[in-house]
Amino acid sequence: MDTVFANDLDLYIEKRQYRLVDVRSREEYERIHITGAINIPYEELESWYSKLNRNIQYILYCERGTTSLGAAREMEDHGLKTKSVLGGLAAYSGRYLTRFGE
Repeated sequence: MDTVFANDLDLYIEKRQYRLVDVRSREEYERIHITGAINIPYEELESWYSKLNRNIQYILYCERGTTSLGAAREMEDHGLKTKSVLGGLAAYSGRYLTRFGE
C-alpha cells in the first residue's frame, strides 16, 4: 500500500484521478475537511466495500494518519486500490481545506 505526503496532496486533488476519503467521524468531517472528500467513517467502512468502484484509486485521510493507514490496508484486502495520507489532516496545509461556515 502506498502513501502520500500531506504536502503533495494538492497535486493529487488537481489531477482528479483519485477519490479522496475522510475516515473520521461525521462530526469531525463537518467541522473541517479537505474540499471534495467524501466522508466514510472508519466504523462504517465495511458496509461500503461493495459500493466502491474497484477501478479507481482512493486516497484516505484521518486526523493524524494512523486510522487511514489501517483503513487503506483493509480496503486493499477487499480488492480496492488505496493510498494513505502520511500525517493526516494535521499535516495538511494545502489550499483545499474547508472549515465549517466558510
